[in-house]
Amino acid sequence: MNNYRYKTGIMLSLFLFAILTGLGSLIYTRYLVDILKAEERKKVELWAEAELLIIAADSSDNIGFPYSIIENNTTVPVILTDGSDRIIDSKNFDEVRMEDPGYLPSELEKMKKRNNPIVIDLGQGYKNLIYYKDSTILTQLSYYPYVQLGIIMLFILVAYLAFSSSRKAADNQVWVSMSKETAHQLGTPASSLAGWVEILNQKYPDLPVTKEIALDVERLEKITERFSRIGSKPALINENIVEIVSRTIDYLKTRTSSKVFFRVDFATEKKVVIPVNAALFEWVIENISRNAIDAMEGIGEISYRIMDSDKNVIIDISDTGKGIPRKAFKKIFNPGYSTKLRGWGLGLSLAKRIIEEFHNGHIYVRNSEIGKGSCIRIMVNKD
Repeated sequence: MNNYRYKTGIMLSLFLFAILTGLGSLIYTRYLVDILKAEERKKVELWAEAELLIIAADSSDNIGFPYSIIENNTTVPVILTDGSDRIIDSKNFDEVRMEDPGYLPSELEKMKKRNNPIVIDLGQGYKNLIYYKDSTILTQLSYYPYVQLGIIMLFILVAYLAFSSSRKAADNQVWVSMSKETAHQLGTPASSLAGWVEILNQKYPDLPVTKEIALDVERLEKITERFSRIGSKPALINENIVEIVSRTIDYLKTRTSSKVFFRVDFATEKKVVIPVNAALFEWVIENISRNAIDAMEGIGEISYRIMDSDKNVIIDISDTGKGIPRKAFKKIFNPGYSTKLRGWGLGLSLAKRIIEEFHNGHIYVRNSEIGKGSCIRIMVNKD
């Protein structure tokens, strides 16, 4: 669990760092944009003063300097109009598009919405207005931080997917190696115990405890089989899911505190056949049940319900335990996540893998309420 939290913490730290970097870039770029906008307005105001000097000049005045100011503006698009919005002059527009008679009037309407015009007072109640819009460079600079933020988010997504894929591959390798070794280690004592049970059956055929020991040895052999199959695709055979669930409940009853009550909300004689691997599916039911028993601290009720439809089979396993916080609904299925002081936190993670990867189904927390209990739902397709 600590390892899972550590990895999650690293990802969150990287995410926050990237977001702060993007926001910092956005704020600084906006600051530069505001400076450039002010500079461009000053440039247009100077352009307006030059126009006024040219209009007011007589034939003897030297108007070369005002003309040079007008000619040097090669970046900011401007439109000069009279008091009736009739276009007198324009500069820095696409020459090809200007062949369209509706192009400049359309641009003028856009300019009116973007920036306040600069007024050229001609005297005697006459005036000209200069409208302008941001230069191409300023427009591109305005969009740049958003593009940058998008690239950062894309980088975060790719990094997260790579991190998750790497972690999943590492987890799979650990599971497979651990499972094969566990199967190997369990194989020898299980075979030995099976031999001893056979001797007990021969010498003490009427001893009741011999039957229970035989069931436990059978369970050990199933566990060995389960671990040996991890890492390979198990074969699915049409089995009666009602019988599998009932068999698992019967096994758990004799090995659980008498203060735990097992309630069955389905007809045990009913036959619901779906393609499953019985050994692995029993493992799923057992893991969920044991988690429920732990959540109830050995006192409470576990309910099992099987619902059959045309397309799928639904199994609900409910308990009266301490409940699961909503924020942990998905986390409980992550490898290493556990609220217990002991254990590796692999039970529900393995259950999820068995149901979703091997049986093409779905397992999730259907509902939960703190202090009242939880319900885990398993949904398996019939096809």
